[in-house]
Amino acid sequence: MAERHRIHPAVDVEAPLPSSSHAPSKPLQTQAAEKTDRLPPPPPPPKKKRRSCCCRCLCWTVLTVVILVVIIGAIVGILFLAFDPKLPKYSVDRLAISNFTVDDNMTVSVTFNLTVTTKNPNKKIGIYYRGGSHLSAWYTNTSLCTGTFPVFYQGHKNTTVLSLLLSGETQLGSGLLQELQQQQQTGTIPLVFRGNVPVTVKLGSLKLPKVTFKVKCDIIVNSLSSSNTISLKSSSCKFRLKL
Repeated sequence: MAERHRIHPAVDVEAPLPSSSHAPSKPLQTQAAEKTDRLPPPPPPPKKKRRSCCCRCLCWTVLTVVILVVIIGAIVGILFLAFDPKLPKYSVDRLAISNFTVDDNMTVSVTFNLTVTTKNPNKKIGIYYRGGSHLSAWYTNTSLCTGTFPVFYQGHKNTTVLSLLLSGETQLGSGLLQELQQQQQTGTIPLVFRGNVPVTVKLGSLKLPKVTFKVKCDIIVNSLSSSNTISLKSSSCKFRLKL
């Protein structure tokens, strides 16, 4: 009986393995990048409360200052319209010299009698001239004599003529004394009168805080001899207010 031979299909050992049904895996770096893209964005950094408080305080401070400036400006404007303030006026009208002597040590003794007119042109403003004033007469940069301003009240639309006494002693250098003698011969001697006078201004029935009137008068006289008649060749006064 003849043998039956089984025929087995030939298998190629070197043939490639059948491919898997799944797609090939991606590289690790690509997977990490995709995971990062899918993550939600990081929350914003917390705001600094301290800086916010400082900005808020600064804004309130600036706003408060602006409001105060507006209020003060409005008050000043109302007072200006209501009282129509005008500066007082001063003038040196006359100078009499009762003493002007020079001793051997070039020490000068001086006594001036000064006639001053002060005008208050305001209709609703009065001026209280207080104590503690200081007046002085100067030749170049040397103070010759000093005095004080009287204490009184000057009412509305008032003109007051005052007689002021200034006296003192000072030592002049030889050069300054020689210059004074030369000007005495030409009849042109410049003098300066300065005054610092504390005052209280009254607006209607309201008295303002004390301030200082500063007055400077430049005059030119023909002589400083007590035996001569003194004439004023020129006189001009400047006024300013010191708070």
